[in-house]
Amino acid sequence: MHEASFFAEPLHWVVISFFLFFIIFGKKVWGALAGMLDARAASVRAEMDEAARLKSEAEAMLKEAEATRAKAQADAKVLIDGAAAEAARVAEATRTEAEASAKRREQMALDRIAAAQKQAVDEIRTAAAEVATIAARQVIAEGLSAESSAALIDQAIAQLPAALATRRAA
Repeated sequence: MHEASFFAEPLHWVVISFFLFFIIFGKKVWGALAGMLDARAASVRAEMDEAARLKSEAEAMLKEAEATRAKAQADAKVLIDGAAAEAARVAEATRTEAEASAKRREQMALDRIAAAQKQAVDEIRTAAAEVATIAARQVIAEGLSAESSAALIDQAIAQLPAALATRRAA
């Protein structure tokens, strides 16, 4: 058997050409690949830095929003407490005013009742005085005896309700 030389095999030529290609062009290809990888790494680094910056801004905004919310809640609580105190004050003032108004109305009613009683008593006195005056005139005019004067007095007393009714109607 005849052994073929090393250079007669096509596989050996492919291997040699592969190594020569990488020796000649490998630096350029490797440099290009490394440059692309470095650029990609720089791009990723820049994106990560931007993400970190955005995250810190978002955290700052969150803290600011939480502080604003807490302040708004505190302001709302102060407003609610103030409104409750004002409502209590108004309720107390209304209750006090209602009590005072009720006392004034009660006093006015009592005053009206007292005035009506006084007027009724005055009317009765006036009517009794008129009846007595009329009776006295008749007694004096007739010069009556004791029996006839008692009859006149009874008659005057009987006329008293009619005289009171006439007064009230007027």
